[in-house]
Amino acid sequence: MNGFAKLALCSAGVAALTCVGTVVYYESPAGRGCASCHEMRGTFQLWSESSHRNVPCTRCHGDSWTADVSFHWNNMKRVANHVRGALPERLQVGQRDVFSMVERCRACHQAEFAQWRAGPHSATYRKIFLDESHNHKRLLMDDCLRCHGMHFQGGLRELIEPIDTRGPWRLKDAFMVDQPTIPCLTCHAIHRAGQPLPVYPLQLRPAKRQEILRPSLGLFDRRAQMPVAASWLSLPPVYRSGKLVKMSPDPRQALCYQCHSPQAGFEAGSGDDRTPAGVHEGLSCLACHGKHSQQSRASCANCHPRLSNCGLDVETMDTTFKSRDSKHNVHWVGCPDCHPKGVPKKPGSRRAGFQ
Repeated sequence: MNGFAKLALCSAGVAALTCVGTVVYYESPAGRGCASCHEMRGTFQLWSESSHRNVPCTRCHGDSWTADVSFHWNNMKRVANHVRGALPERLQVGQRDVFSMVERCRACHQAEFAQWRAGPHSATYRKIFLDESHNHKRLLMDDCLRCHGMHFQGGLRELIEPIDTRGPWRLKDAFMVDQPTIPCLTCHAIHRAGQPLPVYPLQLRPAKRQEILRPSLGLFDRRAQMPVAASWLSLPPVYRSGKLVKMSPDPRQALCYQCHSPQAGFEAGSGDDRTPAGVHEGLSCLACHGKHSQQSRASCANCHPRLSNCGLDVETMDTTFKSRDSKHNVHWVGCPDCHPKGVPKKPGSRRAGFQ
């Protein structure tokens, strides 16, 4: 072996040891090595106070042994930006990294992932933006991305062409076609401060003290490019025929309203609004819809068991629960809708459980 070959072999050995040493330094202390870069200290501090603080950084963000070439290429670009001083004002998870996070969330939250995948919130960019029936009727606009594509980094013209009602339409980046428009990070801020989920014996957790929502729950606001906690979101005043509709105190419902909201007049049922009114006034969205799947299969049976209480099988009534063609929307159906000749008086006799 000549001198050049020995030098090359020695250099390769030093490089390998350096890489291994770097990996051990940054990844062995469960992510604390990441905080040695001053740009990461704020993010690290948020993670250390979150309910995911026992999950190493590499579990969600990848490590040096990750097989994805783009992961390492992005890291190299970040190092180059660091050296040049070309630093962003605020660190953001990249668009493609958001989609990668979905699979990493799945590793621990398999049941929630399966429910989300089976529900309407897993709709892809193909389903939402290449819907010919919709696109012929309504012109696509940037505001579509407010709910369907919050993490897309760019405007509508960078996503799809042409912008008209004639078509045919195509997504400019083929990678986006089968990506979800509402990934996990749309409604969950992983670094939100909070305690890990405790496990209590059921007898020690009365209903009023049971947790309603996780600290991570919130909306990723596309304009601010940051998550907003559900507790900071407000419920709009909603009216029906000029009368203020009673709203559920469930704080999770405020998250639903960020996309399923009424039009400027705040009339129940306008726009994408589904505020429960009529006989269901005051119910929360999540009283009938599953958190991740949005399924409502058991919603009627939960309150109207056919063989008890009122004795009626309400699922056979003419509402949109039975048929989407019904004129009686189950969200705001009222007694007069089914009793146009007059609402029967309530029986005065006592029945099982109530008067």
